[in-house]
Amino acid sequence: MTKKQKAALAVAALEKEYPDALCSLKEKEPYRLLIAVRLSAQCTDARVNLVTPVLFERFPTLESLAFADVAEVEEIVHPCGFFRAKANDIVSMSRMLIEKYDSKVPDTIEELVKLPGVGRKTANLIVGDVYGKPAVVADTKDPAKVEKELKALLDPKKSNDFCHRCVLHGRAVCIARRPNCPACVMNGFCSYYLKQK
Repeated sequence: MTKKQKAALAVAALEKEYPDALCSLKEKEPYRLLIAVRLSAQCTDARVNLVTPVLFERFPTLESLAFADVAEVEEIVHPCGFFRAKANDIVSMSRMLIEKYDSKVPDTIEELVKLPGVGRKTANLIVGDVYGKPAVVADTKDPAKVEKELKALLDPKKSNDFCHRCVLHGRAVCIARRPNCPACVMNGFCSYYLKQK
């Protein structure tokens, strides 16, 4: 079986298992989702979903965030970890969105990664979820390499949803430290599982 065939099987299996391929972050406004994704680095989406309502109640507009006191933002985002870097990025990113992008979140990976704290993972999520363009969200040590490899294997129309489904599957079944292979919908063609048998 080729890698492309295996990828198609994985896409089909996860589509059936997780028909609603939704981002776990609750923010829908583009700049707010961008900030939520920045906060999610090394943090659970559940925790981010508790912090963002507090952040956006205190700073309800992009402008209010752009000119916020970084220390106050730090205090609010503290539960997400790496709060100093994240708060600084949020304020700087908000200011740059206003000054360079006319208060609009860019729609290309190339422009998004110019924003403070935005890497390829975040950029791909925004491009896919906000703008509906084909995207591959990869959260690994070498996201650019994984993104390139997956783009070659996945149907572009299904790639963004596939990535959301992978996250859901990773939380429910394929947990890094203790994968539940017998319950996995992909165990019939998963190399890891087949090697364990």
